[in-house]
Amino acid sequence: MLYDLHCHSHYSDGILSPSELVSRAVEHSVDILALTDHDTVAGLAEARQAASEQGLDLINGIEFSCQWAGRGVHIVGLGIDPQSAVMQQAVAEQAERRWQRCEMIADKLHKLGFQGALAGVQKLVDKGTIGRPHFAQYLLQQGHVSSINQAFKKYLGAGKPGDIKNLWPEIGQVVEWIRGSGGQAVLAHPDKYKLTRTKLRRLCDDFSEAGGAAMELISGKQPPGVAETMAQIAQQCGLLASRGSDFHQPGQPWQELGCGGPLPPGVEPVWAAWS
Repeated sequence: MLYDLHCHSHYSDGILSPSELVSRAVEHSVDILALTDHDTVAGLAEARQAASEQGLDLINGIEFSCQWAGRGVHIVGLGIDPQSAVMQQAVAEQAERRWQRCEMIADKLHKLGFQGALAGVQKLVDKGTIGRPHFAQYLLQQGHVSSINQAFKKYLGAGKPGDIKNLWPEIGQVVEWIRGSGGQAVLAHPDKYKLTRTKLRRLCDDFSEAGGAAMELISGKQPPGVAETMAQIAQQCGLLASRGSDFHQPGQPWQELGCGGPLPPGVEPVWAAWS
């Protein structure tokens, strides 16, 4: 069975609709898919209908933004009840935080000479939550940068003016939301945080102590050895193993649905608890 437990639709910073996402997952031989849009569950109903029609098993998911030791981190929730009072309240709180963050990013860009960013980004976003990738698209569209990558390197990436993370809740709060809605909390793409092994171990220890269930050993296509290193840390911290593509749009083979290969041997997958 091919699991992809991390992907995004146009309800956050993806390109495809939930229905299109499901169709593409089927085309890429994915058997079990989790839709994990950023801080929203708005696309799950459409995805579930499409999955039912196309013979795909869908897991209700979400990806929460939070912070740990002053750093921005992401936690995926798998198997959540999107209609639960806990999840509905969490989504509402995150939506408010996201709007405040957008206003702050737009103000930062305004001071750098880029006027009208907030209104411009709102025109770009159809149904989804606004995030930094949308600001990057706006800067590219207006000719202020030559690529999305440049927008992050100069204005929106870690440590840049548009990198605002102090609004996000602490990691323990997010784990509490996920568990309170019947789900399992998974530390997303740990290798992308660029932490030393010591700091990553500390993050995983804190996450596990807070009630976190698993960590992503595979996040799309990774350099050789990354999954094995993540597996060692997961086992040391008592965490189960998960995998996902972190798919956002076609044309990015390193994040294509279903990519990344199998989990390393000897780990216990997060889905073992579902059977």
